[in-house]
Amino acid sequence: MAMYPTGQHDSEASTAQLKEDLRHLSRTVEELVSATADDSRSNVKELRERAEKRLHETRARLEAQGEKLYLDARDSADLCDRYVHENPWTSIGVSAALGVVVGMLIGRR
Repeated sequence: MAMYPTGQHDSEASTAQLKEDLRHLSRTVEELVSATADDSRSNVKELRERAEKRLHETRARLEAQGEKLYLDARDSADLCDRYVHENPWTSIGVSAALGVVVGMLIGRR
């Protein structure tokens, strides 16, 4: 497993869950659209067409947003990795100071 900054793994899991939920929703709406395809009433036909259109629009927007979030997270991880490699002693100092603060907070309990 690759190393990620804190929270990035959770973000990827949330994104994967969102995509899976969208797939389930898409399948359900598609089944509904297929089931009502034989119904010739005009209002059902119009509703079915609107549902199809919204489903496709929503799917496209969510996929684009998911891809953007993934790319942004990957870029942030790359920047963090580059900074740590370019400034190792600063990174060690900040980590040590943060460790001391967290240790003091935990010790007070």
